[in-house]
Amino acid sequence: ELGWTESVPYLDRPPSPLEFYREWVSPNKPCIIQNAISHWPALKKWTSAYLREVVGPKVVSVAVTPNGYADAVFQDRFVMPEERQMPFMDFLDIVEKKVTSPNVFYVQKQCSNLTEEFPELVCDVQPDIPWMSEALGKRPDAVNFWLGESAAVTSLHKDHYENLYCVIFGEKRFLLHPPSDRPFIPYELYQPATYQVSEDGSFEIVDEKTADKVPWIPLDPLNPNLERYPEYAQAKPLQCTVKAGEMLYLPSLWFHHVQQSHGCIAVNYWYDMEYDLKYSYYQLLDCLTKAVKVL
Repeated sequence: ELGWTESVPYLDRPPSPLEFYREWVSPNKPCIIQNAISHWPALKKWTSAYLREVVGPKVVSVAVTPNGYADAVFQDRFVMPEERQMPFMDFLDIVEKKVTSPNVFYVQKQCSNLTEEFPELVCDVQPDIPWMSEALGKRPDAVNFWLGESAAVTSLHKDHYENLYCVIFGEKRFLLHPPSDRPFIPYELYQPATYQVSEDGSFEIVDEKTADKVPWIPLDPLNPNLERYPEYAQAKPLQCTVKAGEMLYLPSLWFHHVQQSHGCIAVNYWYDMEYDLKYSYYQLLDCLTKAVKVL
């Protein structure tokens, strides 16, 4: 069932709740939906000037890294970004290159930051996606706002959410793996750590000594080290580009690696997944994969 296509299909309209659940959510298949957010004011309104006017001097959370990789394996650590509190207009100055910085800045806090930190913008989108909420019988757990530099990259990982990812400006490039590729995707345990800025402005990596080790994927799917991870050669990635005005349905437990155009703006809706038979099958596959590696 998961070997069904070599590309992510497009829908030219938002589906009915029943159609979406039956054709996409239940079989755990991704798709790109066009004309689902064309009525959003954000598509026309969210210029830099508008964001400056509406959000402006408000202090928001910004992820800052020396290399563009937040929440990723680096120097044998799982390194999280510095979470910097800064005026939003100062962040826009960096994105627009009015101010130069050797570091990489990304608004990416995934705790429903659209509603928590940018409530001024909610009226330009929607608090939920009605046909998705009806299909799943629930509202989203989180609605997130994303804006950052092209150097900001999201490392390969999976989420326990049904994800509707809506691009407002620019484009996002996704590399996807179905859950069935789990045996070919390496996981290792890493000491968690955080980037911290020292007095001279350089970054140092500081261990979170009391935290448990984090299972994470060390592999870069764009440049995989097949000598170290030869199993990955058997994986079957899908690649797609989500452009402004389009919505990606990213099913739960799909692995994804994300790049973006400079200044890309997006909003995504996280709906909690059902911990049903699909989840049980994934857990079985995960356990078998680990057991085989022990042998």
